[in-house]
Amino acid sequence: MRRVFFIFTLIIVASSVAFFFLTKYQPQIISPIGKIIEKPLDKYTIENLRKRQFAGSQIILDDAVATTSSFIAYKFHFVSNNKKVTGLAHIPYGKGKFPVIIQLRGFVEHEKYTPGEGTKHSSEVFASNGFMTIAPDFLGYGASASPSADVFEERFETYTTALNLIPSVKTLPMANSDRIGIWGHSNGGQIALTVLEILNKPITAVLWAPVSKPFPYSILYYTDDFDDHGKALRRRLAKFEDDYDAERYSLTNYLDRIGGPLQLHQGTADESVPQKWSDDLVKVLKDKRKDATNAAQLNYFIYPGADHNLMPSWNVVVSRDVEFFQKYLQ
Repeated sequence: MRRVFFIFTLIIVASSVAFFFLTKYQPQIISPIGKIIEKPLDKYTIENLRKRQFAGSQIILDDAVATTSSFIAYKFHFVSNNKKVTGLAHIPYGKGKFPVIIQLRGFVEHEKYTPGEGTKHSSEVFASNGFMTIAPDFLGYGASASPSADVFEERFETYTTALNLIPSVKTLPMANSDRIGIWGHSNGGQIALTVLEILNKPITAVLWAPVSKPFPYSILYYTDDFDDHGKALRRRLAKFEDDYDAERYSLTNYLDRIGGPLQLHQGTADESVPQKWSDDLVKVLKDKRKDATNAAQLNYFIYPGADHNLMPSWNVVVSRDVEFFQKYLQ
């Protein structure tokens, strides 16, 4: 009888240990009937986003908010994963189809945000030179729907917003959906890099001082500015890393998938993105571009004394971007 009880106890203990390790260290858990159950944020790993199909939706142009001799700016909206996303589009005058630049802005505080914040002025220059620009507000901004209440899913939804916006371009009759480039600044550069890795296509892209460090360091770096110095975020992050492998969400592990024409700008006086980040990023990208032609399509410009917004070199930066997009998109 004691032997039977001992064996039964061993089975219980072994089962408990196995269940602990499965739930703590695996991105998936196994139900009692053997069915794999995905955790809520598994679908946002870079590999799993690569497997998804993004069909987009109809882009609706709403009110015209600005008119010049070269372009008209419209508010627009579309649907991304059943959520309304608004934004600002600049459309040149003339007979389309115009090449398109998707513009992804950096971080802006909600209370200071207005549509086009961080993209409007460069959009005006691009539109004046024959490019249609589309800049999403992102969820929680403008008249967009609310993002996820989960701080990490809210971050990952910026990727799916961009990934749904790109195929949506084909619904605009004046847009050339075969000629789409991406422009990203700061955190928008991080979104752009991640989207390029997910799509794994030779898409023309321009980056201004992109956030390019591994996740989650890429967000922890900025927590000194938080009222609580990041304590609440670190608690959430600890829970996230209990359930998920952060490496599967980090863009630095997939840089070999970025192979299209790429232009990067960095100021030496940037207090938000250290120059070393961009230096390191460019070095890795160059090392991974073995083909000579592909390597020649990577431009890196450093601006002495320029800040995070590339001031006072802004005009030079934008002129170089116009030339770059004209070379590869027009």
